[in-house]
Amino acid sequence: MKSWLPFEWIAALRFLREGRMQSLLIVVGVGVGVAVIVFMSALLSGLQANLVRRTLSSQAHVVLLPAEEVARPQGTTGEEAIRLQKQAQRLRSIDQWQQIRDRLHDWQEIAAVSPVASGPAFVVRGDANKAITLIGIDPAHYNRVISLSDRLTAGQLRVGAGEAVIGIELAKDLGADVGDKLRISSAGSAAETLTITGLFDLGNKGVNARNVYVGLRTGQTLLDLVGGVSSIELALYDLDEAERVAQRIAAQTGLIADSWIRTNAQFVTALTSQRVSSNVIRFFVGLSVAFGIASVLVVSVIQRSREIGILRAMGATQAQMRRIFLLQGGIVGFCGSLLGSGLAWSFLLMWQLMARNPDGTPLFVIAFEPLLVGVAAGGAGLVGILAALLPARRAASLDPVVAIRG
Repeated sequence: MKSWLPFEWIAALRFLREGRMQSLLIVVGVGVGVAVIVFMSALLSGLQANLVRRTLSSQAHVVLLPAEEVARPQGTTGEEAIRLQKQAQRLRSIDQWQQIRDRLHDWQEIAAVSPVASGPAFVVRGDANKAITLIGIDPAHYNRVISLSDRLTAGQLRVGAGEAVIGIELAKDLGADVGDKLRISSAGSAAETLTITGLFDLGNKGVNARNVYVGLRTGQTLLDLVGGVSSIELALYDLDEAERVAQRIAAQTGLIADSWIRTNAQFVTALTSQRVSSNVIRFFVGLSVAFGIASVLVVSVIQRSREIGILRAMGATQAQMRRIFLLQGGIVGFCGSLLGSGLAWSFLLMWQLMARNPDGTPLFVIAFEPLLVGVAAGGAGLVGILAALLPARRAASLDPVVAIRG
């Protein structure tokens, strides 16, 4: 035994070495528990990040819309206002949208701002006639909100005069391809013939069958929004701040601000429920690890009561005896966390190799974060120390004479 180690460390390591089978079993138990926690955490983080990425592949983080038109009573009968039927909402432009856009550019939370002119329309090609959502965009700005150029399956993101980009499902329904022409007409009398310059796949069949992207000026002309936009779409640096930012914008501008969190309320609730259930599972795994360490150390105190009595008779203090068993708990927890981190890394590699899409690409990307390993290692060490508190107190309270007599 190395003499430069403190007394508590020498005694703790000797006790662990003498009961090597017990020590090995509890280290393996702690390792399995840590592996489950790290693997579940990494898997859940990767799954949720993939779900959010797919959900936001076709929508902005925050969408600003004009305030609703409200029908106002023109007269009163006694003290009661005349009841009016709720007014139908028509496609309108955001007032002074250029000023609002410029103001939002200066917000630190906002990564990109894109004005959009969108509304219902019809597309005709030959005998095919389908209802669509016509979206007029400025590609340079819109591509920073929704990465449309990265989702092209054919052609280019080119929406100049007389050009359009459509989804792969719509192209299939119309029997069209890059270079073909479409006739697009709005709900009014405006109509224009456009050439398909690209096909996109945003991972959403409904969006792929409905959305048609044109230039901002073309969209404004077809939707009778000359010089105006129907919405302003935003991308944020922090997705979790979407609702707070939306409320702040709505308060300052009077516009309707819909965040992706509100738009996908059921989806967010499902993610939260999944996160809570995972935390509960991790808590009980950690609790079982703590009880395992505590039970082994209690048995160790009973088995080594004579050695403990001898150490106490030779001058070891109660504080030193407590530290010996606390060190055992910490060492077992730390070694188990190292073993568990290695197991978790192996499990994640196997998952990446086995969980594949039909085209051979990974089902979703899982990042093995060093911070997660560090937290798991620190947590396992802390659990080991806390689990050793009761055995440590019992060892420190043993009467040396009684312990030596057995």
